[in-house]
Amino acid sequence: MKINFFFLMVLFAAVSCNNSEPETISLFNGTDLAGWHVDVPAMDNDPYAINPFIMRDGMLVSLGTPQGHLITDSVFLNYRIEAEYRFPGEPGNCGILVHASTPRALYNMFPKSLEVQMMHENAGDFWCIVEDITVPDMEERRGPREEWGITEGKRRRILNLTDGSENPVGEWNNMVIECVGDEVKVWVNGDLVNYGYNCTATNGQIAVQAEGSEVEFRKLELTPISEITETE
Repeated sequence: MKINFFFLMVLFAAVSCNNSEPETISLFNGTDLAGWHVDVPAMDNDPYAINPFIMRDGMLVSLGTPQGHLITDSVFLNYRIEAEYRFPGEPGNCGILVHASTPRALYNMFPKSLEVQMMHENAGDFWCIVEDITVPDMEERRGPREEWGITEGKRRRILNLTDGSENPVGEWNNMVIECVGDEVKVWVNGDLVNYGYNCTATNGQIAVQAEGSEVEFRKLELTPISEITETE
């Protein structure tokens, strides 16, 4: 697995300088999957398995099957992601994974990470994938404490804070994910839908899922954040 630690250090140095304005970058170029790699288990041994991640009309598209992940080559620290996405057909499932690291750490499929859910009517839920996070009202939103966990068979889902923040299927949604230190905040169409702290990871790769449904991304941008500026 290729991890661009040089990019991580350059990114951190850039946002630490008081005289530098953070530069927003697009995570896809509208043409190909440069800067990403595909991890789809079905592609390991099946010569007929397709790559479920494509560029179409300048958009990044997850076709949904076969299931797997599109993962950035680079590692990121202290940043804001802004995504504009939609399910063009039927309501479906997808997610953006932050702080991703070890591949196939859960169910021989999901990389170690924290998932920000995009499933229709559940956008903004957290799913703990061999990483963990704390939220207010933890037992109400995660279930009985003795059932919590970060691996197979445990309560890994943490419900979001709102209902009705998403637009109808076929319309575009805006999702913002802000990762600073050990905190993660999520907004959907302007509503704060989740906030967590004490995350067990503070940097890593970013991944997009193929999880059974076609999803279009017309924007997936990243802006570095200075932790000093945010906490002053």
